[in-house]
Amino acid sequence: MTDFNRDFPRAAPATGDMALDPGLRSFMIGVYNKVALGLVLSGAIAYATASVPAVRDLLFVVDGAGRLRGMTVLGMIVAFAPLVILLGAAFAMRNASPRSSGILYWSIVSLMGASLGVLVLTYTGQSIAPTFFVTAAAFGGLSLFGYTTKRDLTPIGSFLIVGVFGLIIASIVNMFLRSDAMAFVIGAAGVLIFSGLIAYDTQRLKALYYELGADEGARGVATNFGALTLYINFINLFQFLLRFMGQRR
Repeated sequence: MTDFNRDFPRAAPATGDMALDPGLRSFMIGVYNKVALGLVLSGAIAYATASVPAVRDLLFVVDGAGRLRGMTVLGMIVAFAPLVILLGAAFAMRNASPRSSGILYWSIVSLMGASLGVLVLTYTGQSIAPTFFVTAAAFGGLSLFGYTTKRDLTPIGSFLIVGVFGLIIASIVNMFLRSDAMAFVIGAAGVLIFSGLIAYDTQRLKALYYELGADEGARGVATNFGALTLYINFINLFQFLLRFMGQRR
């Protein structure tokens, strides 16, 4: 996971009771609203890329029954573009503004939405919908825990971030092994890791709010990057849960 807050002072998680702070509440609501709007936009784009033949055929290869058979070159570019942009932003946006960080957020959301059409083509709508609502409920509970707990989640967060890289390596290896047992382990680990990251990143955002003080510009940047982090956690948790709850077409 890319740390977009590295230009801001590092904040230790707050230990006091800050749940009633109106400024903090407004800041977090701003983050959650952007996450929610991002999910709506991604869902709409995913549906369009999977359902509109002219768009679908640019990104995906499907058979006569509309089942996914692969991705086109453009589809592969779109799928990997968010990662490339995130890596580039980690170096190029060291002094991001609210505008530039907002453009980054909506660009990533749009590109990921386009590539998520693969899920619509792979799984039935009857399994995607309940999985999404389970993910949303889990996200709400985990984020609430991260917001209210007085336990410092930093050591756990560091371990989970390392776990993300382990997931990536294991997934690449299993592309060649094609082991069902390994796929199950990867899926279960993914659910646990991104569940933990939701709580950790929520606590980090809460602490960051106080560290930034009255700097409205920095808070605007933090809102966009915070929404991006939680959005990516949500999408990854959703995809890993779909491996267990999804019914293939």
